[in-house]
Amino acid sequence: MSREVFVQSMKQHGGSIVNITADNAGGMPMMGHSGAARAGMENISETSALEWAPFGVRVNAVAPGYILSSGFDTYDPKFLRELLPGFRDSIPLYRLGEEAEVSGAVCFLLSDAASYITGQTLRIDGGSSLKHHSPFGSHKPPTTPSALMDSTANAGPKLWKSWKRRVSSNAAD
Repeated sequence: MSREVFVQSMKQHGGSIVNITADNAGGMPMMGHSGAARAGMENISETSALEWAPFGVRVNAVAPGYILSSGFDTYDPKFLRELLPGFRDSIPLYRLGEEAEVSGAVCFLLSDAASYITGQTLRIDGGSSLKHHSPFGSHKPPTTPSALMDSTANAGPKLWKSWKRRVSSNAAD
């Protein structure tokens, strides 16, 4: 569809396209087929951005995380009562997103305020994609230095040595 819009209008007049995918940060165990399609959408957004930029066309994508939407209506209420607390705990902002937050991001990317942004995927996920790269995983981070030291002590010798080296070098400064 994007190609047809480009060929029939944007090639001559410029414009902006925002593709919508879903967050796939950290992989999608047991759902590789879905993760591949999502990664494909990000790649076509980047490729189109490169190819169409000379014509004044910007192409970006948004990748919503867990959004409280009508999609949840298809699930059994009992299942949701068990599942939703786990979603919340895996998101650094400790809540699900709202549809208006996704549409607001789309409007921003379509606006002149984003005129220097192209080929990007904006994750609207409350920070959940960051946790895939955090030593805290799905746990809340410690709030005090001593709690941090206690939590990393059991995280494995390599992480502990790295942390001790960082703390020691910072103390010397």
